[in-house]
Amino acid sequence: MRTSYSSLQTYKQCPQKYKFQEIDRIRSKKSKEAVFGTIVHSALKFMFEQTPLFPTVDEVLEYYRNSFTDAAKSSFADENIFRAYYDEGLRMLKNFYSKNAPWNYAILDLESRFEVPIIDEKRGETHILSGKIDRIDKIADGSYEIIDYKTSKRLPSQDTVDHDLQLSIYGLGVGKKWPHIRPDAVKVSLYFLKHGEKITSARSEDALKATRDDVLKTISQIQEKLEQRAVFEPTPSPLCDYCPYKPMCPAWRHLYRNKQPTTYDQQQIDAAIKEYFKLKKADQENNFRLKDLGSTIRTYMEQEGLTRVFGDDGSISKTTHIRHKYNFDAIRTVLEPLGLWQKILGADEKKLKLLMKTFPEDVQKKVQELGVETKEFTMLKVSTKKIKKPEEITSDEETR
Repeated sequence: MRTSYSSLQTYKQCPQKYKFQEIDRIRSKKSKEAVFGTIVHSALKFMFEQTPLFPTVDEVLEYYRNSFTDAAKSSFADENIFRAYYDEGLRMLKNFYSKNAPWNYAILDLESRFEVPIIDEKRGETHILSGKIDRIDKIADGSYEIIDYKTSKRLPSQDTVDHDLQLSIYGLGVGKKWPHIRPDAVKVSLYFLKHGEKITSARSEDALKATRDDVLKTISQIQEKLEQRAVFEPTPSPLCDYCPYKPMCPAWRHLYRNKQPTTYDQQQIDAAIKEYFKLKKADQENNFRLKDLGSTIRTYMEQEGLTRVFGDDGSISKTTHIRHKYNFDAIRTVLEPLGLWQKILGADEKKLKLLMKTFPEDVQKKVQELGVETKEFTMLKVSTKKIKKPEEITSDEETR
């Protein structure tokens, strides 16, 4: 399989979008955000590649203005939205140029393309992970810096950048392209143009190995779905607002039902959906009321020492139950020193009960003492079998 960061990230965010985009190859119109980002990236490439006579800030801005062709402008809904993005781009580039004069950097490569082989030893297959890095700098101390520009509005946390898959894949790309460059000599950075902020991180040898494993895991998941003809489920999220496949997605298509052919009576379906919500709401309200009433009845029964109460429609019985729950943190303190903790990693409570039988008796006893929490609770059971009141029972029935 030939893949890229964007494809893998699309799958992680929404398997259904991945299917539309990568498997079905359904072409879609670029979003205004994507068009804007492409134009800004192009202007930054122009800014750094004209060595040794670098362009002035005015020349960079003129290049940016000329990039907004009629085709690019058509990606924006109206003139006001276009103008807002256009002006924002000018501001970003002016600010960036003032802080990053191009002659102050030793650029190793711009829009550097790479291909990294990802080997699946189990299947005996080799996948190709490809990509393009915005910029790679050679630093005066002999180290290197990977820089990826972002035009997004949100500024992520340092932890998010430290675990960013895109930067990790770029680290693999540099290592493949220039094997003599050690991972500990490479910094990875995201430059957020809107905020004029650069967040820098690093990737160790172990981190890059983990990235290979993560990429291979995602590729394997995709292959399994294809082989098993499994459904690529949609994953609704705020990102759906930017997805060009929204009108055809099974998670959203019903919103566009007036534009889609159907064999169903739409009025009948709409009525069924409306009634379903009505009944569901009533069901929820009834459940809340049942909890309140149950609490009142349970308190009354406890105060009066009763286990059953009666009404015109039947009886309600109170039963006491004990629930056992394993405290895995406490169990770990018992089993880890004995080298037994590894046996139950990933086990649920049902599996743990079976594994417990294989432990020595003294260990089982200690686990039961420290690792098992008990909780007593009562339940109310309703019977609709009608019970006669004392005054309704005849004298013959009383003597039976």
